[in-house]
Amino acid sequence: MADRIWRQIIQQSMNIRSSDYRRGVMLVMLAGVCWSSMGVGIRFMEVANVWQILFFRSCALMPFLLLVISFRSKGKSLAAIRKSGLAGIVGGAALVMAFSGGIYSIQVTSVANAMILFAAAPLIAAVLGWIILREVVRKATWIAIAVALAGISVMVWEGISLGFLYGNVAALLSALGFASFTIALRWRKLDDMMPTVFLGGVFATVVSGLVCTSAGYSLNIPTNDILISLALGVFQVGAGLVLYTMGSKAVPAAELALLSLGEVILGPLWVWLILGETAGIYTLLGGAILLAAIAGNALSGLRRKPVPIL
Repeated sequence: MADRIWRQIIQQSMNIRSSDYRRGVMLVMLAGVCWSSMGVGIRFMEVANVWQILFFRSCALMPFLLLVISFRSKGKSLAAIRKSGLAGIVGGAALVMAFSGGIYSIQVTSVANAMILFAAAPLIAAVLGWIILREVVRKATWIAIAVALAGISVMVWEGISLGFLYGNVAALLSALGFASFTIALRWRKLDDMMPTVFLGGVFATVVSGLVCTSAGYSLNIPTNDILISLALGVFQVGAGLVLYTMGSKAVPAAELALLSLGEVILGPLWVWLILGETAGIYTLLGGAILLAAIAGNALSGLRRKPVPIL
């Protein structure tokens, strides 16, 4: 009798684990769908520049995340934000570079080129973690970094020949910003990234507002551009972050790296389907090398850490 009860308990535990894992995968994939909408959104802008877009997008992101943080902390949102401490401030500052670099790169180069270069962030984070946090980097990751550099070189070379160098550099700076954000979270072992992203929204609002004021960029831009920017703040960044946070708790880190590639694939796909925008042959070649490096590194991690029972 006791043996039968024990078997039932084990089976129920496995079923719950499997259900949580499938739910987590679905949520992370939906997060990628949200994040992939940035390219289309920016392509539909009429006149707004990077700082105007960043200002209105951040203005929408802040109250959205504050509401989510308040709900998750049972009304103690300020305490949750303060808990992020210096790491939250550093990570939030890094996100200003990530956000502005991401928007600018999509404005001046192809969506495929920009988003593929964004995907280098995990590998950059591995290098930063080795340098700053003295984290051990696996041999497979070093190989992936070397291969990724080859792919990035091909893409940057094409960018130079086509006059897209600044866009490529901005995309890499954006990836560096996201990698620095990741390192800040790991530095103080912050499990909840939402307060840090909220601070990033605050800093981005202040910085973009100051830039617009000093450079004479009016915030009186077309309603179309304002609405798209606000929508990107709520749905592209905010909802994507919430879905990812919920899903990542049940999905191993190596699989998260693989699932995150969905954003890189879907972003260029949307602009191709909707606007007919294509990518150059060297972007596709370099991108394939870079994505293969990232996927290979993630798959090597899966062999070390078994996935949940399905």
